[in-house]
Amino acid sequence: MVQDQLIRRGISDEKVLKAFREVPRHKFVPEKYLDSAYGDFPLPIGEGQTVSQPYMVALMTECLELSGKETVLEIGTGSGYQAAILAKVAGEVYSIERIAPLARQAQLRLKDLGYRNIHIKTGDGTMGWKEFAPYDGIIVTAAAPSVPEVLFEQMGLQAKLVIPLGTRFSQILTVVSKHRDKIETKEICACVFVPLLGKYGWGQE
Repeated sequence: MVQDQLIRRGISDEKVLKAFREVPRHKFVPEKYLDSAYGDFPLPIGEGQTVSQPYMVALMTECLELSGKETVLEIGTGSGYQAAILAKVAGEVYSIERIAPLARQAQLRLKDLGYRNIHIKTGDGTMGWKEFAPYDGIIVTAAAPSVPEVLFEQMGLQAKLVIPLGTRFSQILTVVSKHRDKIETKEICACVFVPLLGKYGWGQE
């Protein structure tokens, strides 16, 4: 997976590659999909959600340009796989999941795997997690029509935010960089994610 799906497609951050070698992806997918756990595609995890394609998880992580000591906020815990990768390349990871059963399962899974620097709560991710702000990096694992303003407010002075922006059915992975009061955006590639639901997302279904 690391050689064929990540390195050959341009992922070069050694910390990110090391994290992918260490995190057992098969622990984060339902049993019936174990044979496909390391495939180059997303997989269903229940509740209408998915665990993202390995390459997309790696790309989003690499875009944050983490050094190893940062505090990172993740919107959309899902299975916990992205949080586990982040925990290997950041200092502390705070993750929000709106679907309570997924949040509970991810919390138990990550605890069983020995992670101590991942903190999960159930709630509206579009509101962020103000208690532990500002964040050095924010990663949104669902598609939004625009960046929720509250997430801008929770970014540190030199922070980066990675988010799929677009419609419910097609998005552009976008990196938002904050340099004190200046905001810069960079489009990375086309992508397709489940919609970001919540007060500052697409609204509850």
